[in-house]
Amino acid sequence: MPPRRNEKYRLPVPLPEGKVLDDMEGKQWMLGKMIGSGGFGLIYLAFPTNKPDKDARHVIKVEYQENGPLFSELKFYQRAAKRDHIENWIELKQLDYLGIPLFFGSGITEFKGRSYRFMVMERLGIDLQKISDQNGTFKKSTVLQLGIRMLDVLEYIHENEYVHGDIKAANLLLGYRNPDRVYLADYGLCYRYCPNGNHKQYQENPRKGHNGTLEFTSVDAHKGVALSRRSDLETLGYCLLRWSCGGLPWERSLRDPAAVQTAKTKYAFAVCWMSFLSQCLNGLLPEAAAVK
Repeated sequence: MPPRRNEKYRLPVPLPEGKVLDDMEGKQWMLGKMIGSGGFGLIYLAFPTNKPDKDARHVIKVEYQENGPLFSELKFYQRAAKRDHIENWIELKQLDYLGIPLFFGSGITEFKGRSYRFMVMERLGIDLQKISDQNGTFKKSTVLQLGIRMLDVLEYIHENEYVHGDIKAANLLLGYRNPDRVYLADYGLCYRYCPNGNHKQYQENPRKGHNGTLEFTSVDAHKGVALSRRSDLETLGYCLLRWSCGGLPWERSLRDPAAVQTAKTKYAFAVCWMSFLSQCLNGLLPEAAAVK
């Protein structure tokens, strides 16, 4: 049963380093040091107890069991991103990799009278937001490569009935052992837009308007419409433009969601991002020829 969505999420009390967690398949994982935290959960380095390794290749994400994002992410992996499914997709599409982090296990643990949900994932490296903060804009060839890799990911998750819902530089991470690869992480806000082949109905709801990361959220999200494939593509388009140009026209209006929505409509960015993505796919830009 999913957690109750109307409860206020809280960051959990940290678990102690060295604590051993048993996942649902009986594998044991030892917590290393905490390396990060999000809105609702914590991230630790992790080590399988049967294969100790000083250089952790896994991380464990934890949150209180009654919270929602980690439950949503777990359901995404169980339904749509099993390792054999991803491997089959890579072979079918003749890719060298697909930028979805690998999932290794999950379970429930107890600490100080509270239940925690946890997920074991592959360890990734630095995120693009940190790189952007250091270096500013990216080269056009880099932006094109990022766009094509993210289109690969979105094609896969869209074919499997989900949208990501929160594409941004902070959720794009380089590989830990393969820093030339980029991964779309954090599926805690993902949405099953087409359960069992039935697309969710388009319906505007002002009470749910302006959800997501305001800078990049789609016009549908501003209107409170359930996310769909075009929402992900629109958000990716805003990201590509931000990485290319260093800013977006509505960045000074982020305290006023309605003004941001108006600006996105005014500048007709839907046309811009569709044109940009089409050129990426069709290799019409000179730099695209060098992108593998």
